[in-house]
Amino acid sequence: MSDRIRSAIVGTGFIGAVHARAVHAAGGVVTAVAATTPERGAEAALRLRADRSGTAEDIVTADDVDLVHICTPNHLHAPLVERALAAGKHVVCEKPLATSTADARLLAELAATVGTVTAVPFVYRFYSTVRDARGRIARGDTGPLRLLHGTYLQDWLSRPEDDNWRTDPALGGRSRAFGDIGVHWCDLVEFTSGHRITRLAARLLHVPRGTADTAVESGTGTGTGTEDGVVVQFETDRGALGSAVVSQVSPGRKNRLWFSLDGADASVQFNQEEPDALWIGGRGGNTVVPRGAETTTAPAHRYDMVPTGHPQGYQDCFTSFVADVHAAIAGDPPDGLPTFADGLRAALLTDAVLESAADGGSWKEVATCGSAS
Repeated sequence: MSDRIRSAIVGTGFIGAVHARAVHAAGGVVTAVAATTPERGAEAALRLRADRSGTAEDIVTADDVDLVHICTPNHLHAPLVERALAAGKHVVCEKPLATSTADARLLAELAATVGTVTAVPFVYRFYSTVRDARGRIARGDTGPLRLLHGTYLQDWLSRPEDDNWRTDPALGGRSRAFGDIGVHWCDLVEFTSGHRITRLAARLLHVPRGTADTAVESGTGTGTGTEDGVVVQFETDRGALGSAVVSQVSPGRKNRLWFSLDGADASVQFNQEEPDALWIGGRGGNTVVPRGAETTTAPAHRYDMVPTGHPQGYQDCFTSFVADVHAAIAGDPPDGLPTFADGLRAALLTDAVLESAADGGSWKEVATCGSAS
């Protein structure tokens, strides 16, 4: 392996481009890319500053590739990851790991046996303010947490004519709103709070999908496609209660991932659309702590990409994530790197949500296999 990590990126759409920029910024090399056609692959190689393009099957096993990034539609994840792991590659796979929990479990177990670095981009963990919130809670600033609640809201599917491959269960999997973004919220809250969701009750929302002329109201809790929104109540292993509202049909909300972790002594709030400030609430007054402030806890400093007062965002989090993957490959795994075990955890949470909704919103236990790092 060369001194610089050599990556192959399979899938060159929005998220593939995000991965490629992060690889370059983290000091790596994009050796090869694969797209849906040779023509698109050649164009993507130029756009993403890759050495060459090729087929997915070839580049994930190529001798000059150390790390494979799987950024394809969901139904292609499992076979490509399995092929890459069999070739001894390190792998970053977008969530979900697979469109079935059985396949996700197989990949997590395979990753544990092959000994290479495997990771899932739960990149909201990599905001400096999130690490600061985690550090303050671990230090005891909030006291015991009582309520964990929040939202993850988007609007890109709010119109009847809006569509995407993710709305097709054969391509995206059985769950869309929760499986696509709800698992991000759960991962972030479990990671930050140190709590684990043990039981939950969920209801799904389905809205019209198709052209404006042919769409028919489908109501809530039913529908032939994947869900557009989810409301979840839950309990944790440390005695807290919680709730989350997840939606891809909330007009005006572009990517509002927000949580409030409310303890006996203080509350901590994070908003991904305003990530450079951490809100801390108390009976005697509230404080807004800027990213990188003197009072910031030590674990957060690693993820301050730019000086305080300079906006830091989503792409910076991806760069930090990829840099941590590279560090793990070099033998120095940082704290909090999300692994395939966390990808399996997301699949198990998704199962519980769908099982609860199918049973009229009844309470379901969440299987315990898999862990947030």
